[in-house]
Amino acid sequence: MHLVAIGGSDAGISTALRACELDPSVDVTVVVADSYPNFSICGIPYYFSREVKPWQSLAHRTHADLEATGMRLRLDTLATSIDVAGKHLTVRDATGQESTIAYDALMVGTGASPSTAGISGVGPDGLGPDDGVHVLHSMGHTFALERYLDEHQPETAIIVGAGYVGLEMAEALTLRGLTVTQLQRGPEVLSTLDPELGSLVHDELTRHGVDVVTNARVEAITRSDGRLTVTGSENGLGYARTADVVLLVVGVRPNTSLLTDAGASTGPGGAVVVDHHMRTGLPHVWAAGDGVVTHHRLLGITYLPLGTTAHKQGRVAGENAIGGDARFAGSLGTQVVKVFDLVAARTGLRDHEAIAADFTPFSGTAIADDHKAYYPGAKPLSIRITGDTNNGLLLGAQLVGARGAEIAKRVDTYATALHHGMTVEAMSDLDLSYTPPLGSPWDAVQVATQAWTRDRIRADLTIDE
Repeated sequence: MHLVAIGGSDAGISTALRACELDPSVDVTVVVADSYPNFSICGIPYYFSREVKPWQSLAHRTHADLEATGMRLRLDTLATSIDVAGKHLTVRDATGQESTIAYDALMVGTGASPSTAGISGVGPDGLGPDDGVHVLHSMGHTFALERYLDEHQPETAIIVGAGYVGLEMAEALTLRGLTVTQLQRGPEVLSTLDPELGSLVHDELTRHGVDVVTNARVEAITRSDGRLTVTGSENGLGYARTADVVLLVVGVRPNTSLLTDAGASTGPGGAVVVDHHMRTGLPHVWAAGDGVVTHHRLLGITYLPLGTTAHKQGRVAGENAIGGDARFAGSLGTQVVKVFDLVAARTGLRDHEAIAADFTPFSGTAIADDHKAYYPGAKPLSIRITGDTNNGLLLGAQLVGARGAEIAKRVDTYATALHHGMTVEAMSDLDLSYTPPLGSPWDAVQVATQAWTRDRIRADLTIDE
């Protein structure tokens, strides 16, 4: 049997690894569009901050490590079309030479491409990396930005977008000595959090010298005398800001043409529709990663591209492509980010998402110390809980607190509870660890859920009055 996996990132490599693990006799070929299979795109900001070096350290596994598992890599090879009936994949190598690869099973993990949000003056016919306007979604983008920083020694930067990568890059460029301005379209940075918690991240950026501008819509970028000018509107008024380098991190769009040209359907976000087994509906063709829809445990089918999800989807696809019956259990959108000395995390739903999914949400925020206050170094955590008022079901959690306060592990506790359909009150029954330097008899995650219950009762009493 010959399994072909397209894509050298999370989904493609996970597919190949799972197939090789389950059946070493399977012939596995991975088609990779560039020369950098299995590199951590999520680690790129830490390369720019110089916390991770050299760049080769970003590889999860070396080329030799991957091939030692039994897979064969076709690097610098672009998949151009799929002959579904004939079970052939057409590819083009770095020289432009086209050839075909026969397959018994095919997994497509072509991922997503960075968006430029329709900003005028940017793109193939406009400004690009040589002019100081960059996106950041691949090792190629990484090398282009690093080269520009080295050659031009910019002093100022504008980052368009204040999501996870935008925030991480604001920190990285600040640590490299640049003066950073961050433009965010919405009312607060990190729009995956409610504004009251996003404001804490905003304050942390400001504390480290980042000029944060919210409600800023970018319309165009121009270049004159080596300087870049970003124009648009801020709170409805026109503005223009200049910098030596501009970084666009405003989201991604799924790469779907390979599959849609072969007859696959698309769904939310324009991503390719797959079922829980990662089947595309095309015979012998599976798909996974940032190019496909996400099966969310609370929302249903949506589009939520995350590296952790791509790994899981790829593993399911790899097992099923060689005859298995694995099922993707679904995502909860669990995410975490470090911004200077602060950590922010979320899992599950916020109010507006819960309402859209036909829940009746109530949310409340509590402040709890990360460990017993009498032990030196205790730091407050802000935790926002969302639950359903009808049945008390836990729907989501958001956390912001100091680095070192175990934010990531605490959000994982909520994610585990969500996965198993626990109620907010049932969180108090969890037997969580305790020692004064690290926690409290009631851990912060439980203090927050208990506060939610009290707040909900008070809200019900107020309504009754």
